Amino acid sequence: MNKVLLILADGMRPDSLAACQNPYVDELLKHSKYDLNAKTVMPSVTLPCHMSLFHSVDPDRHGILTNTYVPQVRPVRGICEVLHDAQKNCAMFFNWEPLRDLTRPGSLAESYFTTGYTPAGYEGANAKLVDALIPYLRNQSADFTFLYFGWPDAAGHDKGWMGEEYLRSVSGCFDQMKKVISTLGEDYLVVITADHGGHGRGHGADIPEDMTIPVLFYNPKFKSERLSDVSILDLAPTITAVLGVEKDRDWDGKVLDIGC
Repeated sequence: MNKVLLILADGMRPDSLAACQNPYVDELLKHSKYDLNAKTVMPSVTLPCHMSLFHSVDPDRHGILTNTYVPQVRPVRGICEVLHDAQKNCAMFFNWEPLRDLTRPGSLAESYFTTGYTPAGYEGANAKLVDALIPYLRNQSADFTFLYFGWPDAAGHDKGWMGEEYLRSVSGCFDQMKKVISTLGEDYLVVITADHGGHGRGHGADIPEDMTIPVLFYNPKFKSERLSDVSILDLAPTITAVLGVEKDRDWDGKVLDIGC
């Protein structure tokens, strides 16, 4: 495998994968090495969690503690900077604007943003992202591509985590994932995860509902295998290793043994 697609559904709890009753979830798990009890970081808030995913350090190290970006006092390179320095191309397709600060200028070969704050909402924005991503993957592609879906988090805040609308949003994300993944070859590792969970109509607490996330490493050649002790900090080191690049010396996460 020489390409990686990282798909993140904001606020997607692990128990929502079964509860949403989307048949594509089972299809993915049959060919995934996965942990449905993986851990995110505190505060379990969107931008701090994404910064920790991309930079493989806790929030007290990168300094982002809310959804407002502030420059790092002692900068840690993120996954896109590390890959760019190794002559790899990176791309981002996202629909929540603050994620623009996950990468430094010059580290992306492609960046596509569409807002979820329209009458079509994040449901429409998710579909628009996929419609833009599929031709990009077919005609240009990158070594590492990040695809962000904001719908579950928006549904959770609006109607409540694990409610009918929230579960519909999770199922909708898997419908969009299927559209993308069905176009990929066996040279792709697909990583599916979340930044945090949620409870009631919020998140950010140090409780299992907020701190537990799913992590799936999918490839059609894989056999189903459960992993353990997976952290959101492990994703950047594992992705760079798959692409043949050493992890940054400042990263705290470990390289997971996923057999590729």
